[in-house]
Amino acid sequence: MKGSESMSKPLDGIKVLELGQLIAGPFACKMLAEFGAEVIKIEPPETGDPLRKWRLLHEGTSVWWASQSRNKQSVTLDLRQPEGQEVIRLLIKEVDVLVENFRPGTLEKWGLGWDELKKINPKLIMLRVSGYGQTGPYKDLAGFGVVGEAMGGLRHLSGEPGRPPVRVGVSIGDSLSALHGVIGVLLALRHRDQHQGEGQVIDVALYESVFNMMESMVAEYSVFNEIRQPAGSSLPGITPSNAYRCADGKYALIAGNGDSIFKRLMSLIGRDDIGEDPAFAHNDGRAKQAEYIDGIIGQWAAQHSLEYVLEALHESRIPAGKIYDVADIVNDPHYKARDMLLQGELEDGTPVTLPGIVPKLSATPGEVRRKAPTLGQDTEKVLAGLGISEATRSLWRKQGII
Repeated sequence: MKGSESMSKPLDGIKVLELGQLIAGPFACKMLAEFGAEVIKIEPPETGDPLRKWRLLHEGTSVWWASQSRNKQSVTLDLRQPEGQEVIRLLIKEVDVLVENFRPGTLEKWGLGWDELKKINPKLIMLRVSGYGQTGPYKDLAGFGVVGEAMGGLRHLSGEPGRPPVRVGVSIGDSLSALHGVIGVLLALRHRDQHQGEGQVIDVALYESVFNMMESMVAEYSVFNEIRQPAGSSLPGITPSNAYRCADGKYALIAGNGDSIFKRLMSLIGRDDIGEDPAFAHNDGRAKQAEYIDGIIGQWAAQHSLEYVLEALHESRIPAGKIYDVADIVNDPHYKARDMLLQGELEDGTPVTLPGIVPKLSATPGEVRRKAPTLGQDTEKVLAGLGISEATRSLWRKQGII
């Protein structure tokens, strides 16, 4: 799992304190850790991060944990107790970045809000991920990814016309928030370098992270009063781009929406008359006849197997692919060639295949330096490093503070 340990990493020397749970905050910290940051993850004693019990479990721990928490250190600490809060204040003196995804006001209730923490460490960068952001009339509402996806506009567009909206299948709202959070941290680190160590808060809302992906939706509504509707597998207003059923019942995804690509596609399926028709030369003309064009392509695909269709499309340099399930992914030579399937270990040494690292940097690539920690694996080391005595640690352990 390890890369070249001699290579420096972009975030070498950056220390991150993770107070988040489940997906959004921890996913952001996973990415920071892969590129060199030292991440100390705080977990509740005894139970730990709830993600440890999400999805499929092996020997009592989620296999998801192995991916989400690799490269991190685990420290157990009850943040509701004054002693736990004091430990956070000690850590804040040493870290560059704090990541949290509690409901707004939670840290303030514990005396760990921004106004207090920046006095301890003016260089601190604080990433705050929440459902609705730190301000506004909805800020105090509980907001998971599913709510953010709905409010951000994605859920309305997902599914078939006239049928109930569906979810994407993964927690995309949380993951998009994590990615925006990582961007924010990198921008804030850059700003700190340029402004004599000045820290700041990064306020990421789940619904806004989803909304940022909604392309032309608002502009179309403001100009045309157009409310975009779900369109199944097609891409409304961009033609052709759809899923087409082949003779063997499998689907080919064909994106023939570039002008020159469309002409090649029509030539391939024996319809040069359409490819050379000025009415279909550009996307705006094709979009007006999307159903007609999809029907012609669908008739051609229905006569051939998926393998034949994809081979013909690839030879004609037309973007196309098949629907991958996870079995297709783990057996795909391209995934393997680009190190997108890494071999790791679970807590008990059981081999596990985990997702690779993205993005890929040529000079300073990310790496997996250690497997996901057991609950509280690093508590003793970290607390001792803060000067907390063995006697105090022993007492705290009896009291359930660590």
